[in-house]
Amino acid sequence: MHHRLTDGTPVLIRPIRPSDKAELAAGLRRLSDLSVHKRFLAPKHHFSAAELRYLTEIDGHDHVAFVVESLEAPARIVAVARYVRLREEPDTAEAAIVVADVLQGQGLGSLLADSLAREAVGHGVRRFSATMLSDNRAAHRLMARLAQQLERRYDGAGHQELVAELPAAA
Repeated sequence: MHHRLTDGTPVLIRPIRPSDKAELAAGLRRLSDLSVHKRFLAPKHHFSAAELRYLTEIDGHDHVAFVVESLEAPARIVAVARYVRLREEPDTAEAAIVVADVLQGQGLGSLLADSLAREAVGHGVRRFSATMLSDNRAAHRLMARLAQQLERRYDGAGHQELVAELPAAA
C-alpha cells in the first residue's frame, strides 16, 4: 500500500518476504546505536542466518511482519513492524516496530501500528504486548494510540511492558 509521510516522502508498506534477508540485515546496520538499543534493548550489530530466517520466513497468521520501502530508494527497507502470537496466550501477540532514524517523526510508526493492529484483529489477536525502555516516549505513545485500554508493568530495570487491548475494529 502506497503512502506519503508528513514530509512528502513516498513509501510502500508490504508484507515481508524471504528475499528481504539481505536488505533487513543492511537496515540494521543503518540504524543508529540509540535506535538499535530502543528496539532490541541491547546492542545488536548483525542478525545470524537463523535470525534472518525467523524474521523473514513467517506464516502470515501467528507471525506477521510488514516492511516499508522508500520509493525514493527502491528496495531499501526503512521500517519494519511485526507481531508474534504468544503460544501460552493465543489472543495476545508481542509487537515491535522500528523506523529508520532519518524517517522518525514522520508518522510512519503510526501507519505501521495501525496496519499491524488491523491485521492482528483479523487473525483473532485481542491485545499487543511490548517490552520497551521506560523512557521510549514514542513507543509509549504508539501503544497508547492503539489501545482501548492500556496496562503498564514495570520491571524495575528501566524496562516496561505495555499491554494494549485492541479495539475489535482496529
